Amino acid sequence: MPETSETTVETVGGSAGAEVLRPHAEDAFADELAALAAADDRPRPARWRLSPWAVATYLLGGTLPDGTVITPKYVGPRRIIEVAVTTLATDRALLLLGVPGTAKTWVSEHLAAAVSGDSTLLVQGTAGTPEEAIRYGWNYAQLLAHGPSRGALVSSPVMRAMAEGMTARVEELTRIPADVQDSLITILSEKTLPVPELGQEIQAVRGFNVIATANDRDRGINDLSSALRRRFNTVVLPLPATAEAEVDIVSRRVDQIGRSLDLPGGLEGIAEIRRVVTVFRELRDGVTADGRTKLKSPSGTLSTAEAISVVTNGLALAAHFGDGVLRPGDVASGILGAVVRDPAADRVIWQEYVETVVRERDGWKDFYRACREVSA
Repeated sequence: MPETSETTVETVGGSAGAEVLRPHAEDAFADELAALAAADDRPRPARWRLSPWAVATYLLGGTLPDGTVITPKYVGPRRIIEVAVTTLATDRALLLLGVPGTAKTWVSEHLAAAVSGDSTLLVQGTAGTPEEAIRYGWNYAQLLAHGPSRGALVSSPVMRAMAEGMTARVEELTRIPADVQDSLITILSEKTLPVPELGQEIQAVRGFNVIATANDRDRGINDLSSALRRRFNTVVLPLPATAEAEVDIVSRRVDQIGRSLDLPGGLEGIAEIRRVVTVFRELRDGVTADGRTKLKSPSGTLSTAEAISVVTNGLALAAHFGDGVLRPGDVASGILGAVVRDPAADRVIWQEYVETVVRERDGWKDFYRACREVSA
């Protein structure tokens, strides 16, 4: 029995780390971060691992003087990333705002990884997120045995970030109850976290900041108070401006995810990736790519993230139940599931699109047959 226990501990803390399904950004891109740090001779804010220029290069991609290629983590307007990075270099917190699927969480994680070398100081916002998740909690065994003390205090990710001069992340801020949201006000404005039970306070050291994300579609769930919103500099992440940009984003992410799952390369199915992106953009915009046909838009967002999910699922189908090549039949069911969220209204919209657009489009006959088959 003791041997089994030791083996379990070694597996959890040792070699299994190389097999994690989704490594943190600072682990997955450790080589790029190290190369940037070595080449980075620009001024760095206190406790930053990289200069603002290097952080932006890490997000946007580039080639270093030694030939190291930094892969883009965000494909979009450069100015958006520059403003976000500059915000973190000041005492203003950063709010990344956008519709679902615009890479808010992805950008948040990579910003924290590049700035602090640690993207794990995370508060996940939900309707049940308690105030303790942002402020602090207590080890109740210690509390009952010895009363309030620093030993009984359980630091939140935000408290740890304040004490260590790191970047804390708050995901889905508008899903957190309003009274819990407002516990951030003193932290962001005074840079202190009072602990009245101990008659003490935690003061933020230089380097501390907060990145929050919020969903445009969540307005009305738990709107931010004006007092809290003033503490943030808001950066809006848009949907990809062009179809080519969106195809590029989907291809990159599918390739990364596919390699972690041992799936066939996404580039072999670039035609189907382009098809998925075309369908999503046309239904999202309410007009065909050539501008000739007006369309009804379904209730779903049809975001880039959903396109990535559809293609990844299609690759899995091709790998395990096909010949390994992504084909129309592998993506048709995923598209149907993404489009038809309201079984009544969305199904009519989808059927109209299939019969008036897909059916008549050159080179889409196989896709049309696959759509008819999954819609039957």
